[in-house]
Amino acid sequence: MTLDHPINSLGFAKPPAQTRVVVAMSGGVDSSAVAAQLASEGYEVVGVTLQLYDHGAALAKKGACCAGRDIHDARRVAEVMGFAHYVLDYENTFREAVIDEFADAYLAGATPVPCIRCNERVKFKDLLNTARDLDADCMATGHYIQRKEGVSGPELHMAADPARDQSYFLFSTTAEQLAYLRFPLGHLESKAETRALAAKFGLTVADKPDSQDICFVPNGNYAAVIEKLRPGAADPGEIVDMAGNVLGAHRGVIHYTIGQRRGLGIGGLGDPLYVVKLDPELKRVIVGPKEALSTRIVPLREINWLGDAPMDSRAEWPILVKVRSTRPPREAILRPLSATEAEVELLSPEEGVSPGQACVFYETTGSRVLGGGWIWRGK
Repeated sequence: MTLDHPINSLGFAKPPAQTRVVVAMSGGVDSSAVAAQLASEGYEVVGVTLQLYDHGAALAKKGACCAGRDIHDARRVAEVMGFAHYVLDYENTFREAVIDEFADAYLAGATPVPCIRCNERVKFKDLLNTARDLDADCMATGHYIQRKEGVSGPELHMAADPARDQSYFLFSTTAEQLAYLRFPLGHLESKAETRALAAKFGLTVADKPDSQDICFVPNGNYAAVIEKLRPGAADPGEIVDMAGNVLGAHRGVIHYTIGQRRGLGIGGLGDPLYVVKLDPELKRVIVGPKEALSTRIVPLREINWLGDAPMDSRAEWPILVKVRSTRPPREAILRPLSATEAEVELLSPEEGVSPGQACVFYETTGSRVLGGGWIWRGK
């Protein structure tokens, strides 16, 4: 390698043919398009697909990212494009790092986001280490997010297409991981461009539908999965108002989430009532008026900070935050309590802020992601 060699598209001063890149392949159109594009540019591509849960069950299940069909589709892309492909059994790791916590969080009255934990603990940790073991120069994924070189090193930025942006799910990516990762789709303006890319290479996944479910939760039925993992988790209890008056009965705290209005079975009581709190110890679902959902102060822990200066180097940071993946960023003030804990004050109250969800930080101007943390208790 010579220093005067032009920088290739992945940021290395050597020819693509001398650059090995591991591509995390889910079998969907996004990661398939990434692998095919890099292979067409002459990179030494190694495709890796993770088997994350029971393969027999996966074969019968459609619409989830890790199904047996998806493993077949990823392998087919590798065959068409002529690069190596491996399937790694990560069932035990995935169960311990993601599924068990998912179940326990619901039992504790929280609303977890397992896709973030999977990125943090499996894909960007164990799989990234595997890529290093394979002597790869970097690891590429099909996530819609951008990595840009900044004054202090690589920065994380929102995707060019706001409708596809996945920054909420990637806030826990560390600076060290970011140095090794590449996101070739982040600059695209629409999903149609990705599908056109896959079609250009003749990939059968070009028209494959996006997965909607969490991969180990068939048909979005969280409660059924939790009852299977934690027998007895769906014990019935009382629905009470904020003063403790019993309004009805429920069939298990795990069936409810903060902000829920429908399906409470306590109609005819005047103004609409919403779930404002879950008390798993007393097996109680607490309901109240919509205004009781408004939250201004959000306590956070396990913060991953991606700013240039240490988070706790200032008493306050004006930032934008997302408290749900589907909501736009809102103005807020971040007040560090330590290197990994903080309090966020929302300048406009948000409804349905729930323990177990993430609060992701963005700079007030531009697209940079400054990190984020986990919401750990309600009002």
